[in-house]
Amino acid sequence: MKFILLIIIPLGCGSRSNERTFDSSKLPRVGQEEIEKVIEDFILAEDGDVIEIPSGFYAFKTQLILDNKKNVTIKGAGIEETVLSFKNLSSGGEGVKLVGENILIENLSIEDAPGDGIKSQHCDGITFRKINVTWTHGDKSKNGTYAIYPVQCKNVVVDECIASHSRDAGIYVGQSENIIVKNSLAFGNVAGIEIENSDNAEVFGNTVRDNTGGILVFNLPGLPKSEGKGTKVYDNKIIHNNHTNFAQPDHESPNGNAVALIPPGSGVILLAAKEVEVYNNTIHNNKTVGVAIASYQITGFPAEAPNWSPYSSNIYLHNNTYKRPMALPDLSKELGQLISMHGAHGKAKSQDIIYDGFFDSAKGDDITGNPMNICIDEPEIENLHFTRFYLEEGEKNIQSFKEYAPFSCKSEIVLSDLHVQ
Repeated sequence: MKFILLIIIPLGCGSRSNERTFDSSKLPRVGQEEIEKVIEDFILAEDGDVIEIPSGFYAFKTQLILDNKKNVTIKGAGIEETVLSFKNLSSGGEGVKLVGENILIENLSIEDAPGDGIKSQHCDGITFRKINVTWTHGDKSKNGTYAIYPVQCKNVVVDECIASHSRDAGIYVGQSENIIVKNSLAFGNVAGIEIENSDNAEVFGNTVRDNTGGILVFNLPGLPKSEGKGTKVYDNKIIHNNHTNFAQPDHESPNGNAVALIPPGSGVILLAAKEVEVYNNTIHNNKTVGVAIASYQITGFPAEAPNWSPYSSNIYLHNNTYKRPMALPDLSKELGQLISMHGAHGKAKSQDIIYDGFFDSAKGDDITGNPMNICIDEPEIENLHFTRFYLEEGEKNIQSFKEYAPFSCKSEIVLSDLHVQ
């Protein structure tokens, strides 16, 4: 069921940005011989090797691929010293692709890959440390999909990294388990950090700013890993995520590219998420919503798949700080229109927390019994803008409620700390 709200006011929907962390054009260009050596080092790498990439600007015309190796370290001279550019890539998609066990890549930048900046797949033990991945012409719909992209991996660490200007997610971890994303910066992306269909993730100590949506925890149908659970999001700065959504809808995918639906001004979005704890975060100046708890029905895409549930459940929000900006909520996307037109605290007012109100009738016959175990224990909750929607009858009978009492509770969820190094 999709909720198309027909009242659309033509307002600006967020910033565009060409911000860069540094200007790599001033670095000395490396000669072809040095470029060929790096390519050769990747191709000929053996287990236990250290691949060192000296300072300079490397303009590659081919991918760098490390295929099925163990205990390999790839190290540059520093984020502002070693830059791998894939602007002239003539074949392949991602700039760097890593497959193996116990792989570390650190101290370098990756620019302008036609697809993903750096992708790791089927890795057991992959660490990205002090990696900067970006597209140098700012936010363009033709940029790569993901900056830092581990998928179908185990024991993932993203530490002190920077990801910017991805047309999907800056830091995306999908269909993986045992994940730490910490001390990193994501800006100018459609989604800053996304954890999707993954188990046991901790996202902490990050700054996520000037994206369309700050931090996303999603479970999408039809993926090789059907569902994920157990994510902790804490001690992050999730601020001013009001960026224009420059993602392109995917009409051939059953998920339709879900990030294309995110309204500018979204701090945290939990979509069909399971066992998620969000706490001790600074959630400020996101003009549409601080935290959205949603089920997959809100997207309007097919909501059935084997071993998968469309509902968000076992969600615990506590000890976060919220600040609503002096700005109108987004009206460019349907979820933003829903919040703007039907928020329980008045039209055209941003919300601190929303819950779309869909629930599994097999777990209870009344949402006021909190069948999905949505627990909100925020300080001064009575002063927050909270909206719970009723959407079961479509756009002709949308209702909203500001009573938070059914969801004012402490969760029994206890998510253990990870020990990924």
